[in-house]
Amino acid sequence: MRYLVLAGVLAHVVPGQLFSQTNVQAGSYVGSQACATCHAATFARWQKTRMANVVLDPKVHPDAIIPDLSKPNPLVTFKKEDIAFTYGSKWKQRYFTKRGDDYYVFPAQWDVLNKVWRAYSPKAGTDWWIANYPADQMQRPTGPLCDGCHSVNYNVTTRQVTEWNVGCEKCHGPGGTHVKSPSRDNIVNPARLDFVRANDVCIQCHSQGRPKTNPINGRYYDWAVGYEPGKRLADVWTLEEHKLGETTFTHYAEDTAHKNRMQGNDFVTSRMHERGVFCFSCHDVHGTQNNADVIKPGSLMCLECHGPLSPNGPRGKVEEHTHHKASSAGSECIACHMPKIQATIADINVRSHTFRFITPAQSEMYKIPNACVMCHKDKSNAWAGQQLQGWSNFSSWRMAQ
Repeated sequence: MRYLVLAGVLAHVVPGQLFSQTNVQAGSYVGSQACATCHAATFARWQKTRMANVVLDPKVHPDAIIPDLSKPNPLVTFKKEDIAFTYGSKWKQRYFTKRGDDYYVFPAQWDVLNKVWRAYSPKAGTDWWIANYPADQMQRPTGPLCDGCHSVNYNVTTRQVTEWNVGCEKCHGPGGTHVKSPSRDNIVNPARLDFVRANDVCIQCHSQGRPKTNPINGRYYDWAVGYEPGKRLADVWTLEEHKLGETTFTHYAEDTAHKNRMQGNDFVTSRMHERGVFCFSCHDVHGTQNNADVIKPGSLMCLECHGPLSPNGPRGKVEEHTHHKASSAGSECIACHMPKIQATIADINVRSHTFRFITPAQSEMYKIPNACVMCHKDKSNAWAGQQLQGWSNFSSWRMAQ
């Protein structure tokens, strides 16, 4: 018998119910509003999430633009009426303008947390697609570079979408037949997929890679063209390659992701993924009250599976494992196992998803930050390494590596 943690509930799943759903006859895309009639409560929660509000039309949402555009700034060469969409609201906000049947990103972005304007124009030697597009932002269309993950059913031929933002069908597949005749057999439910295909639903956008077929219709795409939930993502998408020992735009030398939107790259290398854990074991993308839509806040989420009585550990009391006071930041699971080391804008970083503890020795060898000196900013890796050697309940050999 298998169990899944889904939306905060330990769900009983019969082995025969875990299947690929690749034969689902789902029909056409119909948009998220069609789901609201039967799934009103879930739809209402989802509407408030960032998933449902990635890109917004300021004509429909006047409050979508965060900075005050009336204040002059040399980076800002556009006006409010030039903005077709805003993109983002948590760490950064970018601005799309429409030209013909494509959208383009203006070369200025708002740093939300630092409240300053910053230039935006990906440079050579960063994203792989740079070599295939001119340096001018107004010649880099968002259709092939962004829109596949910020919409449902982007059509590479017509350049039209069923709806903008991460709607229901982005994760459940086309729902036309299901709306006409609701049945579990004609809609994809990631909770009933095997763990690889279930996690593929999230990894399709939360990863850095490239399509196996490129260019498509003469344009190079930076998202998983042709993928639908229930199918194998690996059939159409290749994760960014990395050679151990090399620090690149995408990876630290020891293989942890170096930048944002690489949660999937990290996760597939983790012990969690190896053991069949799902993204939705921790996150409920329909919306929660917690940051990143985790089901429970902070360590409470981790301790669901890693409690003191669990064979997964940690053994004994939390402070015996962390060597910090139980109520301190140093005893938060994510402080050491998910440090903020992946760049999203300027000095703002997001958390890694390998769940590996990075030792000070690894920092010295691979130039990857570790949680110890990120918190103890006045200390060195050598100091941190000496402290860890005194933790008798951990392998001194492991801590020295």
